[in-house]
Amino acid sequence: MKKLILALSVLALAACSTTSPDVISRNEAQRLSTVTDATVLSVRSVTVDGTQSGVGSAAGAVIGGVAGSSRGNSRESIALGVLGAVVGGVIGNTVERATTKEDALEILVQLKSGERRSVVQAKGDENLQAGDAVILVSTGGKVRVTKAPAIQQPRS
Repeated sequence: MKKLILALSVLALAACSTTSPDVISRNEAQRLSTVTDATVLSVRSVTVDGTQSGVGSAAGAVIGGVAGSSRGNSRESIALGVLGAVVGGVIGNTVERATTKEDALEILVQLKSGERRSVVQAKGDENLQAGDAVILVSTGGKVRVTKAPAIQQPRS
């Protein structure tokens, strides 16, 4: 039972990974980011495929192996343990992939220089549309797109 709880916990943690622009990872906090102004050209829905880190397969194999080996006599329990591990690994991989899949957006932007860029990120709270002024926030090789704040004119 403890192994089952551990395996399910590992699968749940694997599902916590996200590309959401509204979620900042701990290693991105308190880092200086580069900000680039841009304009949205188009936005389309895409799906970010789920991960296959091996965690789901391993957890499923352990659970399936333990469950299978606890059945039948000694010879049967070995065969059922192996079969359970294989089936559990396949199921665990499928569960991990399905739980880490994300609905996302592909956002095509044009920089002030005229260059175009494409960014894929999970759907966030903002509703981006063609023509919106946005900023690209780059931190440690990762980029997120968010609406540009209103420009404050300096007081004279």
